[in-house]
Amino acid sequence: MTTLTDPPKEQFRLSMLLYDTRYRSATIQVIALIGFMLLAAWIISNTINNLAALGKPVEFGFFGEPASYDINQRLLEYTSRDTHLRAAFVGLLNTLVVAVLGCVTATILGVIIGVLRLSHNWIVARLMTVYVEMFRNVPVLLWIVFIMAILIETLPAPRAFRGENPEAGMILGDSVAVTNRGVYVPEFLFSNSLGDIHLFGTSSLRFDVSLDLVAFLIVLGGAIWASRWIKHRADHVQEKTGDRPVTWWQRVAVFVVPLGILLYALGFHLGYPELKGFNFKGGTHMRNSLIALWIALSLYTAAFIAEIVRAGIMAISKGQTEAAAALGLRQNRIMNLVILPQALRVIIPPLISNYLNLTKNSSLAIAVGYMDITGTLGGITMNQTGRELECVLLLMLVYLAISLTISAVMNWYNESVKLKER
Repeated sequence: MTTLTDPPKEQFRLSMLLYDTRYRSATIQVIALIGFMLLAAWIISNTINNLAALGKPVEFGFFGEPASYDINQRLLEYTSRDTHLRAAFVGLLNTLVVAVLGCVTATILGVIIGVLRLSHNWIVARLMTVYVEMFRNVPVLLWIVFIMAILIETLPAPRAFRGENPEAGMILGDSVAVTNRGVYVPEFLFSNSLGDIHLFGTSSLRFDVSLDLVAFLIVLGGAIWASRWIKHRADHVQEKTGDRPVTWWQRVAVFVVPLGILLYALGFHLGYPELKGFNFKGGTHMRNSLIALWIALSLYTAAFIAEIVRAGIMAISKGQTEAAAALGLRQNRIMNLVILPQALRVIIPPLISNYLNLTKNSSLAIAVGYMDITGTLGGITMNQTGRELECVLLLMLVYLAISLTISAVMNWYNESVKLKER
């Protein structure tokens, strides 16, 4: 009878870090990381020492100083006596508004145009091709300035709405005024408002959150959860019986009924703009700078999204369309139920890049006077305080945080809709 014994274990030696393939790659990566960290530390230390020698040490106390400039378009209450920190925060909100509006609008337009580019109608397909090539090959800055000029030069002045026989009139039941100073739309008002809650007690960054908005978001979140639960239950019934129950009215009701009750309890009503003196008062004022930036970024990005959608649809085998048509589905149902859901796995990854580009392109807002984070923190605040390094670094961190957030959300959505193999 023979006995098998394990070979003796090899003793570890330092030379194995370089000559043993099991450790060599990790050793090189650790050395490279240490070298990079030392280089970064030297650059940061050298920069801080040079700035201190020039009498400009790195510090952020300037954020507590009065900003002394106005921001024409804003979501929060702001005056020129507020601090640079609050001005930067108001600018950040303006950036987020443009980014959200632009991404939503560009996605809707891009999907429609991308589908129409594949239309069998020769005129429609060629018109969409002209749109894509025209917007994609002209710099977005020129489109922003061009649309701003159109809004200023072609729309009527507020005085055109005055008189017994005015040259211009309000639209949508005298509720919206479109002028060369911007668009005035009704604002949401509540006669039984719940009030506001103060999140920060400091004057440098006072931030009031409307309890009405919080209640609305809570009810909306509950309605979304209920709608998803109804859909999940319908899917379960379909798997068990083969018949899918009709649930559309239930999913609509869980949104309409709770939100309607909440709005009624809060005394919801609209505040309409009215011409008083030389301008409109009341309502919500959307300035031409915001509208021009929104339209230009949306149209420009939609041209790229359209090509992404077209490529995603063409990546799906024609056999899928033929099989769906053989089952009796109409063309629009085939696109909505068969083609687009499968094309999403091709569309979403490049779509993320276009969302990031739109967000970063919003920094061109200063060209038309829209005060975003670049115009406040990276513009007037930097020029007034002379703190170039601090402002630029914070500006870079802000855009980095926004971009990473968009990427995280879209990657999560991509994981939720991708095809799962059994």
